[in-house]
Amino acid sequence: MNHILLIEDEQSVSTVIKGYLEKEGYKVSSAKSGLKGLDVFNTEDFKLIILDLMLPDISGEEVCKIIRQTSDVHIFMLTAKGSLNDKIEGLNIGADEYLIKPFSPRELTARVNALFRRIGSKFPSSKVIYDDGYLLIDCDKRAVRILEQDIPFTPNEFDIICALVTAKGNVLSREQLIDKIFGVDFNGYDRTIDVHIKNIRKKIEKDTKNPKYIVTVMKAGYKFGGEK
Repeated sequence: MNHILLIEDEQSVSTVIKGYLEKEGYKVSSAKSGLKGLDVFNTEDFKLIILDLMLPDISGEEVCKIIRQTSDVHIFMLTAKGSLNDKIEGLNIGADEYLIKPFSPRELTARVNALFRRIGSKFPSSKVIYDDGYLLIDCDKRAVRILEQDIPFTPNEFDIICALVTAKGNVLSREQLIDKIFGVDFNGYDRTIDVHIKNIRKKIEKDTKNPKYIVTVMKAGYKFGGEK
């Protein structure tokens, strides 16, 4: 049974979300504050965190940053902040999805179901080493290493780099990447892929202005350009 942690201080919202998810067969633990959520997270094995940003003690953004220091668990952010800059900031600090309040609990449940369907499908087996060991990408173990040092990736970032690696040099459009990573029912921020690509480049490229591995193909999309 997939275990979900819900960090939400509004009891009425928490009760509704918990009820919908449990009806779908998920195990749901809940916390009403950021610090309590972190305590619960450290004592259980969760597959997903649903995280409200407006919490009574520390912000959801801070909770996300702390979790991302040690975990690549999927994180859905819930917030009334709906500006473009807010969405980009959420993705930059490690969110996988960003839902704006008010939202339908049925929509949230559908997003959660879609996530676990994606988790169940794997990319083709692939372990590749580039530039005499400088960069290693292991799609089976979900590991990225530079000079044998593990590089932290969010789940979406890892899925994107694996999709590009297993495409074997072929160009993937934004739409193709969205279908592979988020599913055909994705209706989020339309430049989500671009934000993730930018973050991946910061982690693996020596020169982000002249990327070697994640290459932009004008008016087409992206491809993996590394040489073994």
